[in-house]
Amino acid sequence: MRKAVSVLLAILLAVTGCAGPAERQDLAHVSYLTSFNTFGRDAYVYVAQEKGFFASRGIDVEITPGTGSVDVLKLVAAGRADFGVADFTATAITLAKERLPVTTIAAIHQKSLAAIVTLEGSGISKPADMVGRKIGDQPGSTNQVMFPVYAKAAGIDAGKVEFVPSAPPALPQLLAAGQVDGIGQFVVGTPLIEAAAKGRKAVVLPYGDLVPDLYGNALVVSKEFQGKAPDKVRSFTDALLEGLEYAITHPDEVGPILKKYQPTQDATVASAEVALMAPYVRPSGYSGRVGGMTEERVEKIIRTLVEARAIPDGVVLRPGDLATFG
Repeated sequence: MRKAVSVLLAILLAVTGCAGPAERQDLAHVSYLTSFNTFGRDAYVYVAQEKGFFASRGIDVEITPGTGSVDVLKLVAAGRADFGVADFTATAITLAKERLPVTTIAAIHQKSLAAIVTLEGSGISKPADMVGRKIGDQPGSTNQVMFPVYAKAAGIDAGKVEFVPSAPPALPQLLAAGQVDGIGQFVVGTPLIEAAAKGRKAVVLPYGDLVPDLYGNALVVSKEFQGKAPDKVRSFTDALLEGLEYAITHPDEVGPILKKYQPTQDATVASAEVALMAPYVRPSGYSGRVGGMTEERVEKIIRTLVEARAIPDGVVLRPGDLATFG
């Protein structure tokens, strides 16, 4: 009898031990690039993972920090990541020049977060003050790619503002140390910058103040992956947007979740960033769904970029070249 019970227990343990991995194997694996490192503004993907929004749709996600819009677009186009997040305007400008086989499928932000950020006492309080000054930023970042559009709207010569190549994690410290006069940053990055500056107040020059119709970040996917796995694309998108909506509704939960997955991040700063991001995801008066995009608005953005000469002469860009609607 004791032998029989021992054998039965061994069989049960073997079966139980195999159940977890077998279930995990049933999940469809996808890879995802954040827009820019792992700051609080990108934490909604970790929220979706922690809350089980991906798993409930049969998705297992590998999350990798991105290094700016242009890099994200190229990696997704090359099949080195299935999904990524890139600024919509930077995406439009890049696709007009290179025609990468990617498409946007959801607007993370209904308003652009792009900005130039400096500190009080720097002598920069308006766009004209940037002429002749040094701005730190990652080459190919949203802020740098979009800057000519912002400069035209501000009435300044973009060529008279020097961009200094700088790694994303070092930007707040470079600004605080006075090694650059300003940095390319999202408007929600002020808590991180002020923490690095030890009490000095941030001065924010948002691109959206002068070019208000621009979308912010957007979810991108390669056209090949979208074509061969449309159900997987829809499931992933739905889960990510559920994570985004949960994050902006419960910002206090976001910081601790991010820190669980990225221990070097400051939970308080991350939660503050997400709270600041909420009105960009769902602006006042916006009645559409989280992540929504319209063909009419994309067409208007294209016209803005053409007028700013951000799209090369002779290049014809249509809304369907940039986004998949519905």
